[in-house]
Amino acid sequence: MQFRPGLSLTFNNAKTVLEAGSRAVADGQTDIDLGELTAVDSAAVATLLAWKRLAAKAGRSLAFHHASPNLQSLIALYGVGDILGITASVPAAASAASDQRHRA
Repeated sequence: MQFRPGLSLTFNNAKTVLEAGSRAVADGQTDIDLGELTAVDSAAVATLLAWKRLAAKAGRSLAFHHASPNLQSLIALYGVGDILGITASVPAAASAASDQRHRA
């Protein structure tokens, strides 16, 4: 069964979600389903990076699936898509509009 972080991954709950995901990765989880995430901010990107580092440290790969356009936009904004294996699939105009919302 894939780990699912839930509906929200923001500064408000990042510590709790990070800990739950870290336990899943430590237990051998190699896939994380992001499909239920509807609320994200930069804490989500930091959390994904932390999980990726934890898996790499254990000598395992970690794949993320079903990232929302909002999360894809943040990942592209921070330039970590290659590290996370997530590339933006939203049109450039939608991505630019989303970037403006993230800066507001």
